[in-house]
Amino acid sequence: MSFVPPGTGWPDDPATADTPIAHDPADVRRLAAGSDSLAELTARQSVCRACPRLVTWREDVAVAKRRAFAEETYWGRPVAGWGDERPRILIVGLAPAAHGGNRTGRIFTGDRSGDWLFASLHRTGLATQETSTYAGDGQRLIGARMLASVRCAPPANKPLPQEKATCLPWMAREITLVAPTVRVIVALGGYAWQAMWPALKDAGYALPRSRPPFGHGVEVPIRHGEARVTLLSCYHPSQQNTFTGRVTAAMLDEVFTRAGELAV
Repeated sequence: MSFVPPGTGWPDDPATADTPIAHDPADVRRLAAGSDSLAELTARQSVCRACPRLVTWREDVAVAKRRAFAEETYWGRPVAGWGDERPRILIVGLAPAAHGGNRTGRIFTGDRSGDWLFASLHRTGLATQETSTYAGDGQRLIGARMLASVRCAPPANKPLPQEKATCLPWMAREITLVAPTVRVIVALGGYAWQAMWPALKDAGYALPRSRPPFGHGVEVPIRHGEARVTLLSCYHPSQQNTFTGRVTAAMLDEVFTRAGELAV
């Protein structure tokens, strides 16, 4: 088996053997729109098979594995959003890593980017532990929720435009369901910043006429009904950025400290 079958005991698996599966973009739109709760939505996200290239890649990686994880079972399925069900802070990334979320079943869990991210979230009071290594490790987000704009690990970390478009309804519906409590949305990296805008529009947010360019620490006020919300951008804690010093621990802490202030 090249992926973990739903309902077979993987920690925090949101799906069961009876969870409906999306096989094409029309199915994604229908199943996302018909999800009345986060539990139902995340279950359906986690078994999606609408993008053939991504399905093949994530499952091939789960079989081939990386040498360091050769003895581990890989999740090999889409990685659903997770965290607080009534978050005040929403954290958005681009996609799971092939040997990170695609292995562990939880976004930013088990990779170097996640090491930096969760350490910062812990220092700023948004996570209970400073590390996140596997689903079921006791990690918990505090007043925050985390999701990716594309739910499957893509080859070379680059989803195709049509794959982003196919996955968009999952993201838009998740943003809609948490919108009543969210006051800050943090985009990790320029790709997440770009992907967020159409999802916010579909979720009913009032957005500026022109999209502000991405930059570290950029703040953009938007609205959802009567609620004031702030978009906050952050350089991605990728190895390339952390090794070169483009992103430092202090820079991440500043962003999440600011997010906590704005969320009050």
